[in-house]
Amino acid sequence: MVRGKLIFITGGVRSGKSSFAEHYLMDEQAKRNVYIASGVAVDGEMKERIQRHQDDRENYPVEWVTIEQPRHFEQIVPGIQQDDGILWDCVTTWLANELYEGQMEKVEKQLYETIDRLLERAKVVVIVSNEVLDESLSKHESVKLYQKWIGTIHQKLVAKADHAFEMEYGLSHQWK
Repeated sequence: MVRGKLIFITGGVRSGKSSFAEHYLMDEQAKRNVYIASGVAVDGEMKERIQRHQDDRENYPVEWVTIEQPRHFEQIVPGIQQDDGILWDCVTTWLANELYEGQMEKVEKQLYETIDRLLERAKVVVIVSNEVLDESLSKHESVKLYQKWIGTIHQKLVAKADHAFEMEYGLSHQWK
């Protein structure tokens, strides 16, 4: 069995990450396109963002299966079929959902194990994350903790990835 391809995409807010990721996945022509959504509609702005992403996918010439999975990423594995294309949007939201539940070492380890299991089944796994480390480290302990974890996770995901892209102004730059 051939291992699926892992793609990592990062960039700032509204840099074009999701659109780039969606088009990248559609170009792969997987058996099925699966969108793993980590966002939770906790306020009006987030509801609008989620709706905009859903509307965008409805306008594409392929069908998308959406799985809402704000936490416990490992729970998606049974729903993934051989040769699926997976788009996970996004790591930063997922981390914010998981971080304050504790046991991050266990959660982080489980994340990488889950990605490896997905790559055994999927044709391609596209992971989207926000670039939040361009700013200086925060003075707030909880934000510093978040920055520590997202930096570590980003580095390890890029190390595992076949290709890594950074989006800026709707343009992609391939780093790996």
